[in-house]
Amino acid sequence: MKKWISLMLSMVLLLGLAACSPSSTNTDTKKEDTKKEETQKEETKKDEAKKEDGANASGQELTVWCWDPAFNIYAMEEAEKVYNQKNPDSPIKLNIVETPWADVQTKITAIGSSGQTEQMPDIFLMQDNAFKKNFQFYPDLFADLTDSGIDFSKFGQSKVAYSVVDGKNYGVPFDNGVVVGAFRVDLLADAGFKPEDLKGITWKRFIEIGEQVKAKTGKPMFGVTTGDPDMIMMTLQSCGASLFKEDGSLNIEDNQVLKDAIAVYKEMVEKGIVQEANNWDEYVAGFTGGNVLGTINGCWILASVQTSKDQAGKWVVVDMPRLYDNDAKSTNYANNGGSSWAITGTSQKKELAAKFLNDTFAGSVEFYNTILPSSGAIATYLPAANTDAYKQPQKFFHQEQKVYEDIIEFSSHVPSNATGVFYYEAKEAVGTALVGIVKGDDIDKGLKAASDEVKFKMGQ
Repeated sequence: MKKWISLMLSMVLLLGLAACSPSSTNTDTKKEDTKKEETQKEETKKDEAKKEDGANASGQELTVWCWDPAFNIYAMEEAEKVYNQKNPDSPIKLNIVETPWADVQTKITAIGSSGQTEQMPDIFLMQDNAFKKNFQFYPDLFADLTDSGIDFSKFGQSKVAYSVVDGKNYGVPFDNGVVVGAFRVDLLADAGFKPEDLKGITWKRFIEIGEQVKAKTGKPMFGVTTGDPDMIMMTLQSCGASLFKEDGSLNIEDNQVLKDAIAVYKEMVEKGIVQEANNWDEYVAGFTGGNVLGTINGCWILASVQTSKDQAGKWVVVDMPRLYDNDAKSTNYANNGGSSWAITGTSQKKELAAKFLNDTFAGSVEFYNTILPSSGAIATYLPAANTDAYKQPQKFFHQEQKVYEDIIEFSSHVPSNATGVFYYEAKEAVGTALVGIVKGDDIDKGLKAASDEVKFKMGQ
């Protein structure tokens, strides 16, 4: 009997062990998998640390000054990733210092005046219209990139021209400020017009359409901010004209294109085709709220247009009107805003900085394909138009227009013009004169006063 009981207990024990055995194996396997995952994560961290240490140890770190975390800084961060994927054996680390444009200008002025150039970064972002003025006063702060290996022919040439001095390249173009007209298709239809009616037309025809739209809907075609001469500046560039001549001398008083542009602007205000807003917020509220049919501005304005989600499918993007009908120099294209990257002339890492820009902003469609959806950073790098992101139909716009592809096409036609060293001073003076002229002041007297003011600031 004892033997029988002993045998039964042995069998139960064996069965119990057999039943437990698979569970024990699974637990051991899970523990082993967890250890492997932890080991892999640790190795990945070590690899990243090694790359960073390797970059630092070999001097592969570049300091960058730029502004706007969601735009320029984000683009730089993505550029670092793209560069390191292309150059896994010699990665770099970017030390990106958020620096508002006003601070960049202040620092450049202070450093350039003191000669303490060791305080400069390796790369910095420069407003296009301020490029030549800063170069004139502080040429040592800008590296000559003409023979850097960067192919400047792959950018819109009007954009490149902002950073060319005496035939040499000192900047790598970045964001696109090409002018677009954005208008409500439904409001156009209320007046009996289609989107095609606004494409490739003159300001004369635009005014004719605007008068009919005003009569039938009671709405102006677009808005501007009072005293802001951006519309005048855009119209000038569309003709390849400027407030300066090619030799840098002032061109305000006897500038016929300027007078014609102001005449068009004044006529539109008087006929209610243009609505003048008191400030920027009021200007934006005008087109997002449907008080005007649209806006004409740099393509960056589309970010504001798209804030009105309930208007999806109701907006179309077209080129701007041209000033003259039968003048080869008069086009439907201009630029308003934008910036370019510069490399500090006294940097000890000029070659590395140039290679970095060449492999990213000046040589990677993959890079532009990545940053467009997240930031809306539209390139002036022409090959980017062939990427998937730029070819995608945009649901917000009428008939899912391929807006970004169109914008790149526009940018390839923008005429170059002479911005002049005192661009901002001249623009401000013309803006002041514009307010008086619209109210009835004599145009010749107004422009003479503006010219005299700028000449005084130029020391003439």
